[in-house]
Amino acid sequence: MQTTVGQAVWVTLKLASTTTLILMMAGLPLAWKLANMKSRARPVIEALVGLPMVLPPTVLGFYLLVAFSPQNLPGKLWLDMTGSTLAFSFTGLVVASVIYSLPFVVQPLQRAFEQLDKGLLESAATLGAGPLDQFISIVLPQSLRAVLLAACLGFAHTVGEFGVVLMIGGNLPGETQVLSIALFEAVETQDFTSAHTMAAGLLLFALILLVSLYSLERKEHR
Repeated sequence: MQTTVGQAVWVTLKLASTTTLILMMAGLPLAWKLANMKSRARPVIEALVGLPMVLPPTVLGFYLLVAFSPQNLPGKLWLDMTGSTLAFSFTGLVVASVIYSLPFVVQPLQRAFEQLDKGLLESAATLGAGPLDQFISIVLPQSLRAVLLAACLGFAHTVGEFGVVLMIGGNLPGETQVLSIALFEAVETQDFTSAHTMAAGLLLFALILLVSLYSLERKEHR
């Protein structure tokens, strides 16, 4: 079981790191767009982004499983391109995790962007700075704590996934078996020594992360 735990740790870290990287690349421009959107479609887009926060993970997992099926377009395209199925694969886990954790990254970023002093951007524009230059030189430095918060939340939420991961990835050691799934399996097989080890590790990780996040928020409000 020790080998399985090690594999589960590796898959979990790889999944959380990959997902967080993609989330930050997609979440930053999406949050900026939402923060500055005046369209009537904004509430609809915000609702779609935030849907995973209130939707049962098994419901989201079920519909993603249907979409990833070779009988449907996303799954068929992936099968034609790679020769493998999207469901019950690490890639499928990444796609599902990005969708499931998206609001935990976008929402704190959007709130920070909405509170940004727009006068700084107007001043930069009068000096000839383009939109991309303004975003890199002003928006990101001014919102650095929110960026770090969003990255931590995205990483932590991915580490703690269970329902979506089980529906999309199943329980393949070394491929899709993350710590939450390995913990569930250990309890089912009454391997309580391994279960205690994994549970304690996840508990310690969550505690350290929360202390770090609360410390970050305190510094931001000073």
